Amino acid sequence: MYRGKYSRVQAPVLPHWAENAVIYEVNVRQFTPQGTFAALAAHLPRLKELGVTVLWFMPIHPIGRKRRKGSLGSYYAIRDYYDINPEFGTLDDFKKLVKKIHDLGMFVIIDLVANHTAWDHPLIEEHPEWYRRDEDGTIVSPLPGWQDVAALNYENPDVRQYMSDMMVYWVQEIGIDGYRCDVAELVPPEFWQTAIARLQKKSVLMLAEGQHPSLHAHGFHLSYAFNMYWLFNGIVDGTRRIREIDELLAIDISRFPTGARRLRFTSNHDQNSWLGSAVERLGQAARVFAVLTFTLPGTPLIYSGQETGNSKRLEFYEKDVIEWQESPFTPFYQRLCDLYKNHPALYKGEMTPLTIHDPDALYAFERTCANDRVVVVANLSSKTMTGHLVLENIPYKLVDAFTGDKFILEKISVTLAPWDFRIYTVENSSE
Repeated sequence: MYRGKYSRVQAPVLPHWAENAVIYEVNVRQFTPQGTFAALAAHLPRLKELGVTVLWFMPIHPIGRKRRKGSLGSYYAIRDYYDINPEFGTLDDFKKLVKKIHDLGMFVIIDLVANHTAWDHPLIEEHPEWYRRDEDGTIVSPLPGWQDVAALNYENPDVRQYMSDMMVYWVQEIGIDGYRCDVAELVPPEFWQTAIARLQKKSVLMLAEGQHPSLHAHGFHLSYAFNMYWLFNGIVDGTRRIREIDELLAIDISRFPTGARRLRFTSNHDQNSWLGSAVERLGQAARVFAVLTFTLPGTPLIYSGQETGNSKRLEFYEKDVIEWQESPFTPFYQRLCDLYKNHPALYKGEMTPLTIHDPDALYAFERTCANDRVVVVANLSSKTMTGHLVLENIPYKLVDAFTGDKFILEKISVTLAPWDFRIYTVENSSE
């Protein structure tokens, strides 16, 4: 297979605290009726119990009023990089929230919107030369349809210095632990490389919204696995094939730097609001594909409300509170978090595809790291299927990770209902 130039590069090593991270995306506006940091704080013990380790906050800054979309505007139209959206509280409120999160042993990353600002950001008046312009000299939006934001011009070194200084401020002065960088591929990679290097006095986590291999070569630990997300949806609607999972993983190995970590997800703020919740899009398959986000190589993401089976599309420009409820999804995600964090095979192990009957419906693989082994079998079809697996290096003591059932065998024969799965942890039977 062709190997891209970045495959010969070593990706940045994850901070030690992020090696087995489970990331949870926080939509402050929709999280509580109040939509404030103070109200969100009451949920922190629940999130800790769920098993998440990193809270990613969607943009927390004031939202532009000029050319605003909807009544509340887009979180990503930022009017001041150094201030807090007054709907959420004050800077002091955010500092208190960060401390509470740290006291619970969790970490904080915030959304960084470096490519553009709101039209009423003071920089437009103070430094109009910092913005991109068309041939007529008019400041422009970055892309069609993004009329509520103005594109920054990174050819200007003063822009790079301002944005880099701002990134250092939130890490050193406020105490956050990293950034999720919006549309990272629209910002010059040389900027990222220089800015990220300035942050490394502290062990920060850098997540890029983008999937180009060069992102890892320029300082990012994590990048979006968009292609796998689209494949999951395509398998459900019948337009894609299961074998493409291994094909995509092989492409990652051939194109990405060694050690590059991919973000696995079935939902996030964009997918939920514009395409539907995971439950809406995936239906009965929502659980099995969540399993794959936790068991395929990568780092898993949970979006606000996903752990309680939220089925509605949250409004992006208006108030639309998540309807929290008791749900079987909660213990399901809790178990996945526990498995991921406590099995090195899942967060840093090798993956071996396993041969199984009917590869057009069933998908199986093993993750291994030293003596830690995990076997996953998934029915990625709408029919009940029976599969047979032969495992090497037997005998095995298998433990069903969800039921706790234990048995010793060298061949697995498993019947799975539509969109069902099994996860087995593996021990040597002589132990």
